[in-house]
Amino acid sequence: MPGAASPGDSTRAVRAGLPEPAQYEPTLPGPVFAAHFHLSGEPTGPYTYGRDSNPTWTHLERAIGELESPEYSRRHAAGTGSGTGTSTGGRQDAAAGSSAATVETLVFASGMAAISAVLFSQLRAGDAVVLPDDGYQALPLVREQLTAYGIEVRTAPTGGNAQLDVLDGARLLWIETPSNPGLDVCDVRRLAAAAHARGALVAVDNTLATPLGQRPLDLGADFSVASGTKQLTGHGDILLGYVTGRDAELMASVRRWRKIVGAIPGPMEAWLAHRSLATLPLRVERQNANALAVAEALRSRAEVTDLRYPGLPDDPSYKIAQQQMRRFGCVVSFELPSRARAERFLTALRLVDDATSFGGVRSTAERRGRWGGDAVAEGFIRFSAGAEDAEDLVADVLRALDESAA
Repeated sequence: MPGAASPGDSTRAVRAGLPEPAQYEPTLPGPVFAAHFHLSGEPTGPYTYGRDSNPTWTHLERAIGELESPEYSRRHAAGTGSGTGTSTGGRQDAAAGSSAATVETLVFASGMAAISAVLFSQLRAGDAVVLPDDGYQALPLVREQLTAYGIEVRTAPTGGNAQLDVLDGARLLWIETPSNPGLDVCDVRRLAAAAHARGALVAVDNTLATPLGQRPLDLGADFSVASGTKQLTGHGDILLGYVTGRDAELMASVRRWRKIVGAIPGPMEAWLAHRSLATLPLRVERQNANALAVAEALRSRAEVTDLRYPGLPDDPSYKIAQQQMRRFGCVVSFELPSRARAERFLTALRLVDDATSFGGVRSTAERRGRWGGDAVAEGFIRFSAGAEDAEDLVADVLRALDESAA
């Protein structure tokens, strides 16, 4: 990347994954819609069949890799002259049987496809895996499937680094920090070091933080996994997931799983995601500032309990979050006294959509208990701050609280 030896987040984001400039060509090539490519002789090139690879994926995968591990990507590029070391470079290393570290990203059709790819490519019957018991709502479904395949599943809360207590003999530790929806934070460095000392791999779900808020690979994880549906792309119009890692052999097994199950993104989705990355720093700064403003406003309300936001100095997770996170995210959680009060509050909001998911430029909120599967109170609210003006957003939330009290 031209310019400073270590460019800032915005500089990196607007150029991440772009090809070298070519006269009369677009800066970001359009999506490639192809099920197959011209291919004569031996299939040794990068693009052969649409389930295996696509140039639009390559640009996006390279871009995400640069955001997930920018310093390593820069050093790798300087040492090898091969760009960021993602995509085709990772395949070549794997084909050569090398276990040398290289930054590689693989994109998937959804966040759950990415999560499943890591779990089911790394675990076998008789293995043990440690999952958070307060993580994403679909993890209990994953647990059922893992158990059906003869894999032992252990669980522990995210807070207090409780997963340390069930690590012995595990093949894989799955961390979700901050946890969704409770927003607990654990010490990734400590957990990763302990897991590696016991011979276990470490995967971190980085969805809530994004690469601009936290870099799991730099904290010791083997895999950084995320849903690109959320704040990474930020417009609520695509489903996407990804896995980033530095070990070529590990990533080759994840790539093989993607090929087997065909959990691939469409080229249009990949192109839209790459286009959206350029505004990620702008969106993150505004959304995170708005989340903090909303959290601070909620602190003064007597009807609001169990308020959580890792960026609040008095939040139970603040100390650890401050040590490993660069930004604290756009999600705030809290409880209202009852289901009825929560539903009245959501109905009264005018600038905030009652919708699931999070991370979009338009603020959303929902009563999380309506889905089941999360151990939350009936009045639990997950609030995702968008990019509105903070004063307007806070005023809307406070007004809705007042109106819902009647």
